[in-house]
Amino acid sequence: MIDRHASFHRLVALCRKETFQITRDPSSIIIAFILPIVLLMIFGYGVNLDAARVRVGVLVSDSSAEATSFARTLAASPYLETRFTGDREELDRWLDAGAIRGFAVIPSNFGVRLQSFPSSAPLEVVTDGAEPNTANFVASYLKAAWQSWLLQRAQDHAMTVTQPITVIPRYLFNPAAVSRNFIVPGSIAIIMTIIGALLTSLVVAREWERGTMEALLSTPVTRSELLLSKVLPYYVLGIASMLLCLAISIRVFHVPFRGSLLLLILYTTLFLGSSLGLGLLLSTVTRNQFNAAQAALNAAFLPATMLSGFVYEISSMPLPIQAVTYLIPARYFVSALQTLFQAGFVGHVLLEDFIFLVLSAVLFLGLTALRTARRLD
Repeated sequence: MIDRHASFHRLVALCRKETFQITRDPSSIIIAFILPIVLLMIFGYGVNLDAARVRVGVLVSDSSAEATSFARTLAASPYLETRFTGDREELDRWLDAGAIRGFAVIPSNFGVRLQSFPSSAPLEVVTDGAEPNTANFVASYLKAAWQSWLLQRAQDHAMTVTQPITVIPRYLFNPAAVSRNFIVPGSIAIIMTIIGALLTSLVVAREWERGTMEALLSTPVTRSELLLSKVLPYYVLGIASMLLCLAISIRVFHVPFRGSLLLLILYTTLFLGSSLGLGLLLSTVTRNQFNAAQAALNAAFLPATMLSGFVYEISSMPLPIQAVTYLIPARYFVSALQTLFQAGFVGHVLLEDFIFLVLSAVLFLGLTALRTARRLD
């Protein structure tokens, strides 16, 4: 019969021992508090998907007033950084060297064509196809500048110009369409993946390398007590890291947080169950700190970054890869964080994430329990 009072005291003693090891080991403090700040700064300031000013070249081959007016419109655009030249070969050299992302050529018959056809004129646009997204930006910006100039010209000359259908997008949960507002919450999921896996990937391996595991196994400590003593102190560190990331996101990056703090802690707890369990599983299997740390980075960081939907849209992946993403706990944590930050409480989305996070936590902690034996192999 299990003496619950003695079991509780053993668990407290083991947790105290693990806490002492954490405070005496600077690497745990660095992983839990310094690493999140560094990574969050890198993601927050280094990753930017917003459409900024694009460098373009402009060649004006027509001396008409219309060509001059349109060139001035391009120069005044807040989205274009224009460089003018009179040499087409120089534009090609700038494009090849990456000095510009595309260029527009206003041909010699520009003004004459406008006089004959007030709403159309030839305009050559060349973009760098090596970066398709940037090439689309250049073409879209130049097209928008052209349509804006046509409308203004029509108003100035009291002409009627048929306006094409105008699409005005409305973003419900990120009205400013600022990429940082979804990059930062997604990056927190990646950071917590790294922290959770790295923190616990070393603990069991460290016990084996230092020879203290034999001493632990000679005591009445049960398997559950041993695992809980390895999880609980690092769980507290993980929650502290999440609160630190939350404070930096709100105060430094001004990312809105519309959800509940209790829900955030709940989903962080579930996700830490899977990430800490993965780290413990690798540490138990390898019994070597270096190998466990390398395996944790490969098994946690890379799948979380590539297959969680944080950077790459899952729906655009091949179907076999989409199927694999359902096995990645970070996919659901990214979804939960972005929902809590941007939208607040969205029941059906958070419920799905909750179910899968519970299953993944049970899976990894259960595998760790099965691989942990109270004997020397």
